[in-house]
Amino acid sequence: MACRISEIVVEARDPERLAAFWAEVLGYVVIGREGNAVEIGPPDTGFGGPQPTLVFDRTNDAPRVKLPLHLDVNPTDRDQEDELARLLAIGARHADVGQTGDESWYVLADPEGNEFCLLRRRIDPVSQRARGPR
Repeated sequence: MACRISEIVVEARDPERLAAFWAEVLGYVVIGREGNAVEIGPPDTGFGGPQPTLVFDRTNDAPRVKLPLHLDVNPTDRDQEDELARLLAIGARHADVGQTGDESWYVLADPEGNEFCLLRRRIDPVSQRARGPR
């Protein structure tokens, strides 16, 4: 037997705002709210599907140190430049982590400053078949 990642929990100063941003980035929807937390996941699948859900839970801790983990995302229906423009339009911003400018990826930050990378390679979205029964 093995484990599978089912949820990724992110502490957020504004869980609703961060959930809305990441839902737009990933094509996810809000699947639940509990207390101060907002959970987003794939439409029609939600928790337990092939992709992990994201839970944004309120924290009042400030200032926050850099997270020891970041997400990488790949475009699924457009090229990297078009996806970069989309991400910037919905609230991402460029982040400087010492890049040289020769990288094949972009380092970005979400509305609360959490870094993530937009990779160049286009990948297929998770298909309906891979999502399993509903």
